[in-house]
Amino acid sequence: MKRSPLTLIVVAFVVALMLYIGYHHARRSGQSFAPNLKTASLAPDFTLQSLDGKNVSLSDLRGKAVLLNFWATWCGPCKIEMPWFVELQNQYASQGLQIVGVAMDDASKEDISKFAKDMGVNYPILIGKESVGDEYGGVPALPESFLIGRDGKIVDKILGLRGKAEIEDSIKKALNTHAATSTAAALRPIAAAQ
Repeated sequence: MKRSPLTLIVVAFVVALMLYIGYHHARRSGQSFAPNLKTASLAPDFTLQSLDGKNVSLSDLRGKAVLLNFWATWCGPCKIEMPWFVELQNQYASQGLQIVGVAMDDASKEDISKFAKDMGVNYPILIGKESVGDEYGGVPALPESFLIGRDGKIVDKILGLRGKAEIEDSIKKALNTHAATSTAAALRPIAAAQ
């Protein structure tokens, strides 16, 4: 039984339209693809290997504002936003921003490293693991970024490509948070004064 090419085109168009509307409706309505991972919740800690072979933990960056970006070498929108991240890292590093890229594709470490070098990346790139992606809601689409405040809590999340100005506004929100102090650290000045 042969199907007409027109029927196949119409079916493909309807499916694509449904996916497009569903994605943008969820994005506009603020629905989260990670229902257990909400703004103001503590960002899940992880340890991943960087391109230079060092282990990097998210908790090592506590006290800094972090833009955690899940991306892949094959992701077109990722290639658009990476130069913005380079500029934003340069602009806000002195205020305490640290951008961290997590490569979520199957490319080799060498290919990821070459890609990052070609893009002029000036922030750490970590080799992603599915388990870390799962902790952040499964990373349903790339790019996906989480803005984490100095206290380790999620301030904002960005699914898909947004404008540089929107990303910068989210960075400013993360920078305007205060690092959490432990009870012991908070009590030290009192004990010293006595």
